[in-house]
Amino acid sequence: MRAAFARAARGEATVSRPPTTGLPDLQTWFAHGLGSHTPVGVTPPAAGDVIVLPGSQSGLGSVFRSLVGAGRPLLIESPTYWGATRAAARAGVEAVPIPSGADGPDPDELDRAFERTGARVLYAQPNFANPTGARWSTDLGDRVLETVRRHGAFLVEDDWAHDLGIDAEPTPLAARDDGGHVVYLRSLTKSVSPSVRVAGMVVRGPARERVLADVQAEAMYVSGVLQEVALDVVTQPAWRTHLRGLRQQLAARRDLLVEALREHAPTAYLDAVPQGGLNLWLRLPDATDLSGVVRECEEAGVLVAPGGEWFPAEPTGPHLRLNYAGPRPGAFPEGARVLGRALAHG
Repeated sequence: MRAAFARAARGEATVSRPPTTGLPDLQTWFAHGLGSHTPVGVTPPAAGDVIVLPGSQSGLGSVFRSLVGAGRPLLIESPTYWGATRAAARAGVEAVPIPSGADGPDPDELDRAFERTGARVLYAQPNFANPTGARWSTDLGDRVLETVRRHGAFLVEDDWAHDLGIDAEPTPLAARDDGGHVVYLRSLTKSVSPSVRVAGMVVRGPARERVLADVQAEAMYVSGVLQEVALDVVTQPAWRTHLRGLRQQLAARRDLLVEALREHAPTAYLDAVPQGGLNLWLRLPDATDLSGVVRECEEAGVLVAPGGEWFPAEPTGPHLRLNYAGPRPGAFPEGARVLGRALAHG
């Protein structure tokens, strides 16, 4: 990263304005990344279909404003990424929750929600969803795509953990659609560096100009230096080696935390061990005083995230999201002991 920043600092990016849609080489890289998953018979995306963004959060706001509109319904998985619900609220759209579990949403319920609400946009994370870790099956993905197309709607696919697979490779739904029904978001912030707020959006057809107009009004363009740095890193031969090492480290941390919880906090129920991503999603006993558990853990030096903020409507029960990507995995057993004691008290 330091070498990439040094090289970028010596180039024209420090004194020139990049194109509004992004550096052409970075657009090509994002398009190729999605196109590598495209099956036979589907037209892969072109570089011109890509808009480079200052992080995927910015892209969500633009999509919700331009494709949903204030006062209109947006179908959204529940639970889901809290940033998506906040982006929806800031855009003034009405979030309509669709229950989603370890295997994803019920496609029949999704179809009924489209019929009932007249919504034209669904926001989802088909691969390693935040917070549940869910990964949709190929069959479910095909059924959701068919439903979206039948209703003349859009699927906003947030592929936030594309580089964070552990036991499975992510397969973007957008790779199976060339009709402009899927708006695809991929962020580099977590896999490259938190200091590099760069993401790519693939959007085709008439929707592209509507989204691009909002992106231009919101951010004008992304720093050319950050784009050059991101492109430098992901095109280095060491990038693939880095991702392999990242997978191994995430697997070790995930498994260590899972075993620690099973031993020291057995009442915290883990519906499924995620095949990728950064988090475990725990269901706690119904009578749990969630705020009391969070407070007791914090007082003992263990930070846990209460699950309520990941629900766009009323939570279905007390949950916790635990992150296993931290730098001190050796502390996981003690953290699980603290959580187990707090649950016993709560």
